[in-house]
Amino acid sequence: MHPARLWKTLGKSDGTTPVNVQCRLCSHFCNIAPDTTGKCGVRKNVDGKLYTLVFDKVAAANLDPIEKKPLYHFLPGTTSFSFGTVGCNLTCSFCQNYTLSTTPRLTGQILGQHTKPERLVELALESGAQSISYTYSEPTIFFELVEATAKLAIKHGLKNILVSNGFQSPECLAELKDLIHACNIDLKGATESFYSDICGAHIRPVLRNLKIIREMDWWLEVTTLVIPDENDDEKELSTIARFINDELGSDTPWHISRFHPAYKMQNRIPTPIETLRKAAAIGKEAGLNYVYLGNIPGREGRDTLCPKCGAIVIERKGYSAARGDYSKCPTCDTPIPGVWSIHDSR
Repeated sequence: MHPARLWKTLGKSDGTTPVNVQCRLCSHFCNIAPDTTGKCGVRKNVDGKLYTLVFDKVAAANLDPIEKKPLYHFLPGTTSFSFGTVGCNLTCSFCQNYTLSTTPRLTGQILGQHTKPERLVELALESGAQSISYTYSEPTIFFELVEATAKLAIKHGLKNILVSNGFQSPECLAELKDLIHACNIDLKGATESFYSDICGAHIRPVLRNLKIIREMDWWLEVTTLVIPDENDDEKELSTIARFINDELGSDTPWHISRFHPAYKMQNRIPTPIETLRKAAAIGKEAGLNYVYLGNIPGREGRDTLCPKCGAIVIERKGYSAARGDYSKCPTCDTPIPGVWSIHDSR
């Protein structure tokens, strides 16, 4: 166990009886009784103090193309050393990584290899990656490991990337402000009922955090997993697209991802590709300049096109793209927003 950050004591102890604590890391603000964990299953109250159980327990690590995060306007063609722990603060019925996210909550087991932040940065540098991605499960719940690793990564010239459900507390985002350079945030649906019934969370903190992230000037891209009969009707997709355009900006990339049966939704069909095309059209109608399709075969919906002349600016094959400075359209010189160099100050 490792001492957790961002929590407070609830009530007063008589010196012999441990008290409850409130975790201030995500927007659940869990009230955690002694010898129990919060909703994520990895933050435990021990004798009236909060500890993280995953500070040095890395459950998954890989060298990924940055396009797989997905990030399409941030250092294209580079690789990102990616890792995560077990646990998650949401309970999505469609979770694509449920073997990682649900283990602590369902079994009480904290799986993973003992790995220090220093070693993670060493592995990233040895791999030739230009960034470290905190991903696979939900990085909010392994905040202490993110923080320690990110500080070391910056000292060694690496960028830091958060792939998240966006359910952080304002305090958590404030602590991460100067450590993260880019992020992909899931906007899973457009209604409170979807978030509460399907994800075990609330939508308002996610919408608030997306706007905060935009103000913090991290490079931001947004992903929506489109699920048949859950969040795929035109009204809901239009609401998502309009929020991104109106509140985050028309140059914010929106990744529309195909659902495949998983976890508690294994009896569902994969998202029809025509539904994704419809969503892309809705995004364009809302004013978004960069709309991408994901989790589908072939190259459809992957290339970056100039919003003015329609020329291909970045060509992608699978998750690969050539490195380069894509700050302008090669045909008409229209500026293309993004972070194209490791030396970019963002």
